Amino acid sequence: MKKILIAAGLMVVAISAFKASKIDMELNRSITIDSLGACQGISYQNGRIFLYGDREVGMIREFKMDHDSLVYLHKEYKLTLNGQDVISHPTGIAHNGVSPTFMGNSVKMNPEGTLWKTTIYCIDWKGLLKTGTLDGNLINTIDDDACIQGGRPEYVKYHNKWYVATADYGDHGNEVRLYDPEKLKTCKKSSEPGVLYKKFICTPWIQNLKWVADKGILVLIQNKIEGRQWRFTYVDLEQSVDAGKQVTLGQADGIDRADELEGFSFIGNDQKGIAVTSSRKNNVNYVTTSW
Repeated sequence: MKKILIAAGLMVVAISAFKASKIDMELNRSITIDSLGACQGISYQNGRIFLYGDREVGMIREFKMDHDSLVYLHKEYKLTLNGQDVISHPTGIAHNGVSPTFMGNSVKMNPEGTLWKTTIYCIDWKGLLKTGTLDGNLINTIDDDACIQGGRPEYVKYHNKWYVATADYGDHGNEVRLYDPEKLKTCKKSSEPGVLYKKFICTPWIQNLKWVADKGILVLIQNKIEGRQWRFTYVDLEQSVDAGKQVTLGQADGIDRADELEGFSFIGNDQKGIAVTSSRKNNVNYVTTSW
């Protein structure tokens, strides 16, 4: 019996290693989408596709897929209040359709990247899409002082409960943190008691996060070096939270691009996706993932 159990354990290890080695991402084609400023990310919501950037003000534009083409729907949403730029550098949209919607705003305050101003905004998402601005749709402004170097909110599920995950960008002390969305909605600072639920140590240069619900995987959308090159790290969320450090299932480094990867989302399934960069040209990229 002992030999059988050992053999079974070795088989599980082998299967896990095989799965990790088979995560691969291929760049199929690239297009240029204008009027976004430097594109900062993509949010896919039940067929609706939102690209967001930091033009003269922080803004969002809505698109849809028409066969294999991304089509602009002539819907633009400005992240302004009373005409003033509020979310000037949007870094992540946490939206799951049932919980409060949060957006991040991360601004580097010095050239060294040691001082950040990071704010999380709770917004009325439906209201924003209806009126086109944050006027009447800004529910709460949260000083994300529990962060280390910026934040990028994304909804994840841990032990069957929704949390807002966010992560740091810099090269030291990086963490993925899980915030309680109901407490985050009403707090003034993310360091207030009960807001931060769990956290784990992670690798540097995370630009955005993507939750793959059916696999329990959190994708760390990263640069290989500061502000340059593409990296996608696939992390087992539950194991990482439990261990206090990231448990990597696989890493896709094969897309040879020197520009600044900013965001990524699967679109409709776990194979086809779109990666966006801050470049002026070829800033929207169609990617296929093989598991």
